[in-house]
Amino acid sequence: MRRVLKYLMPAMLVLTGCSQGGDYEAKYEAAEEAVAVADTAVEVPPPGEGSVAPASIPVSVPKIAYVYEFGYRVPAATIPDLQRKHADLCEKQGPQVCRILDMRQSGGEGDYASGSLALAVAAPRARAFGGDLAKLAGEAGGEEISSAISGEDLSKQIVDTEARLRARTVLRDRLMEVLASRKGTVAELVEAERGVAQVNEEIDQARSWLAEMQGRVDYSRVNISYESGIRSGGGFMAPIRGAFGSIGTILGTVIATIIVLLTIFIPLGLVGWGGWKLFRRIRPKRQSYENLEEPGS
Repeated sequence: MRRVLKYLMPAMLVLTGCSQGGDYEAKYEAAEEAVAVADTAVEVPPPGEGSVAPASIPVSVPKIAYVYEFGYRVPAATIPDLQRKHADLCEKQGPQVCRILDMRQSGGEGDYASGSLALAVAAPRARAFGGDLAKLAGEAGGEEISSAISGEDLSKQIVDTEARLRARTVLRDRLMEVLASRKGTVAELVEAERGVAQVNEEIDQARSWLAEMQGRVDYSRVNISYESGIRSGGGFMAPIRGAFGSIGTILGTVIATIIVLLTIFIPLGLVGWGGWKLFRRIRPKRQSYENLEEPGS
């Protein structure tokens, strides 16, 4: 009887409110609260002679998303080949066990080169898969220089999301029953349709979060990094290559400086030249005028 009341009380509240009219938002909130209470209710059978104790208590297994980090030092010329071997090892396991997420490789500077590979490996196989990676690296003349394992417990987030999803699903079903009964005013039915759309959006969002978190638990991320050694300057030829590489920059800077200077001094030179020509033209006239005035004085 309590199980029946648990699921029928929210629907009775919604249907009674719609048939009597009034504030629909208050009824919507009341129904939502009733569904939440019903969803979190725990049924405890009363003690008695006929009661039977449960055989076992269910234990919730922690749901942890693991991330594995592996770093290898390999000769520069060997990095691309080792990277391909690791990727081939992943593909041989099949998409249900291993998937390639990202693969990068950068050229060397002198004797230096680096690369990276990101994989998603089924959680039960992830740790053993790391051993297979180290074996291939050893065969290629490399060595493991770093490793790390980190985990994030998603148990609470998954449980909370599942509970929210159940509550919203029950609320959506109750609102659909209200719409199917066609009881209430037009405004109340329109508001009920809006409520259904909002609840459906929340359900889709919760399902997306749940799928993303469950995927992180089911498939551990494996990040692999490769490097050939200490980044070097390239030896004797490095400064010479740098000098030839900077010739273009130096010439460009010189030409740009000349253009700026010409832009500044050409107008100033033209102004000065014009002033000098004008001064020379005016000065002889003034001297001739002074010479004419001298005899009469």
